[in-house]
Amino acid sequence: MSVTIRPYVNGGWEVDIRIELPDGTTIRERKKAPTSSKAAAQRWAEARERVLLIQGKPKRVKKEEVPETPTLKEFAPRFLSGYATANRLKPSGIAGKKSILNVHLIPLLGDKRLDAILTEDVQHLKSALGHRSPKTANNVLTVLGVMLRTAVEWGSIERVPCSIKMLPTTKGAVAFHDFDAFERLVEAARNDRQTHLIVLLGGEAGLRCGEMMALEWTDVDLNKRQLCVARSEWKGHVTVPKGGRLRYVPLTRRLTEALRDARHLRGPRVLSEADGAPLTQKVVQVLMRKVAKRANVTRGVHILRHTFCSHLAMRGAPARAIQELAGHQDLATTQGYMHLSPAALDAAIRLLETGTESRGDMLEAAGNRP
Repeated sequence: MSVTIRPYVNGGWEVDIRIELPDGTTIRERKKAPTSSKAAAQRWAEARERVLLIQGKPKRVKKEEVPETPTLKEFAPRFLSGYATANRLKPSGIAGKKSILNVHLIPLLGDKRLDAILTEDVQHLKSALGHRSPKTANNVLTVLGVMLRTAVEWGSIERVPCSIKMLPTTKGAVAFHDFDAFERLVEAARNDRQTHLIVLLGGEAGLRCGEMMALEWTDVDLNKRQLCVARSEWKGHVTVPKGGRLRYVPLTRRLTEALRDARHLRGPRVLSEADGAPLTQKVVQVLMRKVAKRANVTRGVHILRHTFCSHLAMRGAPARAIQELAGHQDLATTQGYMHLSPAALDAAIRLLETGTESRGDMLEAAGNRP
């Protein structure tokens, strides 16, 4: 055993302790003594020598390796599987997020670490989306925001590193068929039962395209003149309707007769091919494109749903009733049609006039007081 004391490079004293154990193992430790004088350093070294002789040299503690923050491209598959799929989002929602990642986010921000995405990068993203509509740009920004918040929840980053502000949007006028145009469309579709059903299911029951495709005969009660919207289809995936709940819609007489005439045993779906296979979205769109051309009206499938809501509003139906029949999750969506209701506008003006007359009577009565 030996203890050597020598001056330390930056001042103070360095101790060099060497111990040989009976099994031939050598313990050596060199470090700066925590004292200022040589004598104190000698005493500290001898005490340290006794500790090493009894306990041995302490093992070095390996520093825990901190995982490197993933890039957006590396985190994207985890986000899709661990967030979108795990939370059982609708297949269309998962596909939409995947498309936004592949088309917009990964090409522009894919190589950046999640904690290095700054507010300036978000602004560059907005600029790159300048040729897109504000709604599309906001959809991209929403996916980025959800991804960063998910990374915080999973411990991949400590905090969201940037500020994401949505672009202002304006709601345009809702396209729909007026009464005459819709009647022309119905007449043009009479020669084909499938097309006739599509027009009436959309225009007189308010069904979305996926809800029409997934409608089964067990959902239709011709005696009660009512159908139940219980499911929706998107590219072969059958899920619950948008909004997550089923709804019941009363049938018009015209739609009831069309369903009764089209009743078949080819399969469970109301809309089906000759072999019983369900109609695809593409087939429905082609049928509507052809009949819209014959009727000389705006083509499209979803415009039928707008027509349903618009006609109800124009005939004075309450907003809550339209919301329930159409399955709108938010009343604000329904209120977008209420400007079409002349009855509601007229009633509002009548209320204003009533209020004016009442105030006039009150002022006249006050003026006659002694």
